[in-house]
Amino acid sequence: MTAAIVLDDVTVRFESTVAVSGVQSTVVAGEWVGLVGANGAGKTTLLRAIAHLERHDGTVRVADRDLGALSYRRRARLVAYVPQKPELPSDMSVMEYTLLGRTPHLGYFASETGRDRRYCRQLLERLGMAALGDRRISTLSGGETQRVVLARALAQEAPIVLLDEPTSALDLGRRVEVLELVDELRRERELTVVSALHDLTLAAEFADRLMLLAGGALVACGSPTDVLHESVLAEHLGAPVRVLQAPDGGLVVVPPARLRRRHAETGVTDGARRHHA
Repeated sequence: MTAAIVLDDVTVRFESTVAVSGVQSTVVAGEWVGLVGANGAGKTTLLRAIAHLERHDGTVRVADRDLGALSYRRRARLVAYVPQKPELPSDMSVMEYTLLGRTPHLGYFASETGRDRRYCRQLLERLGMAALGDRRISTLSGGETQRVVLARALAQEAPIVLLDEPTSALDLGRRVEVLELVDELRRERELTVVSALHDLTLAAEFADRLMLLAGGALVACGSPTDVLHESVLAEHLGAPVRVLQAPDGGLVVVPPARLRRRHAETGVTDGARRHHA
């Protein structure tokens, strides 16, 4: 299998604070890897290091290249990054902002083509934003803004997509919709996706593999079934959780206080818990 991202002893320091400590891992091309962990675990910093937006020790290779040796334009053709809190030009329209994602594919001083506009229009349609193409970004809700930021990133047509909490401003229905779209595009275009997700149930649903970070270190890595152990999560998330198996075979991660209500909503029972939970 081809390695899309290789992390070799990646460490990020902010003065005397170590935000990411010696992370060693490989992400296979076409894989979806979910970064999970408590707030401050190092998920965002690791994503930024992969995107070459944070200075780091160790080595990050993307598509067998050192991004630091490439121009911004060439990096943007390889990696699309969706930050948790993007800075947005409020006077731009939704379509204008989405078209910025096409910039790495344009020649210097060149303008967008009809193909670029059609491509961006199709992305906005798939994200349920087609009717808002002429709206100013400053008039959008938080959830609408988040979808536009994702549209711009996908417009780059980069083979590697880094997502930092891409659905945090969306309601549950929209979260699943957006993640389903990312998964569809991943399969259609053989994209590699690395995403930071707080919702462990959604992370287990969409990611092929999970990397659990704690204190900047990689403390567990493997399939959702391998990583989502109650004892491991309690130790590294700082709070007890229950890991259950839903009737469809998926994993459900809930705090104990919500367990009885979740039973009623999903039909999950203690008897259906995984043997390791």
